[in-house]
Amino acid sequence: MRSPRACAPRHSLVATLGVLLAMASLHAQVPGEPAPAPAEDAGSLVDLEAPVVPGAQPGPGLWTVRNGPNVLRVLGTVTPLPRRMEWMSGEVEAAIAASQVVIAPPSVRVDADVGFFRGMALVPAMLRARNNPGGRPLAEVVGPGLHARWAVLKARYMGRDRGVEKRRPLLAAHELYEAALRRSGLVDGGLVEGVVRRARREAGVPQVDTVVRLVVDDPRAALRELRESELDDRDCFAGTLDRIESDLDAMRARANAWAVGDIDALRAIPHRDHRVACQDAVTRSALARRLGVDDLPERAREAWLANATEALRDHEASFATLPMHHLLGDDGLLARLRERGYDVETP
Repeated sequence: MRSPRACAPRHSLVATLGVLLAMASLHAQVPGEPAPAPAEDAGSLVDLEAPVVPGAQPGPGLWTVRNGPNVLRVLGTVTPLPRRMEWMSGEVEAAIAASQVVIAPPSVRVDADVGFFRGMALVPAMLRARNNPGGRPLAEVVGPGLHARWAVLKARYMGRDRGVEKRRPLLAAHELYEAALRRSGLVDGGLVEGVVRRARREAGVPQVDTVVRLVVDDPRAALRELRESELDDRDCFAGTLDRIESDLDAMRARANAWAVGDIDALRAIPHRDHRVACQDAVTRSALARRLGVDDLPERAREAWLANATEALRDHEASFATLPMHHLLGDDGLLARLRERGYDVETP
């Protein structure tokens, strides 16, 4: 169970709006709602898992972007990572200490200007917005074929959680995905962010945020509209099931490759991301378009490029983290910097 502060109503409201309106990475729980319990009895199902490397590991080297004498060093991140890994982060800590700024990765944040007591009043509406319109059960929304696959995975990774059977497919899939990671010795985020934050604060290096914010002026009306709106999230649900059924070994292999710093292996291992379909389900909804959510991810990427360009112009040394696909892909943010004339060196 998270701490009472982490479960404050305002944070839960923002989390719900963030996930359902912009797929923001805010995962606060509702006050009084326990975390899903791990499955106690998976029947005859057996996990044949590739081992996830424990212990101290070096992680990958740093990419370097040059603008004359000025350099931007970039750490590529992957998720999930081994839960029990100890990261030997000396190179990253030294790069941060030598920098004038740390650039945060691009992100989207949905905010609502409400106080504590108004947030308390919105909790019932928020709880209803998580579930399918009209109280329809998950099985009816996704159909018998998908629900049969879901039931097998749910028994394996989540146990007898009846509440999730009322959730929208997008949210039910997200809960199942996190439970599958826990059972596979993986964790979705936290390790790199904690090290970077601590190193930056110890060295007194300021952070340049790359956050595109959407302020919801009337959260009650937004929640009411959301509660009554259908989301086209069946592809998100199916894609999440696909990834859990067939891609856990690849996720473990990518986590291991990151831990030992094997860039060639990271290039070679296919990277599937079910969250693209989940994001599309949200950003293509009528409510998202009305609120101006549909173009937020691209605005966040442009904001990061602007911050990186400014850092390369004004500072001798700067540091950033980016998801690994932005470093390895032909259409990633480092490719965009290369197109603008900067020299990019691979570790």
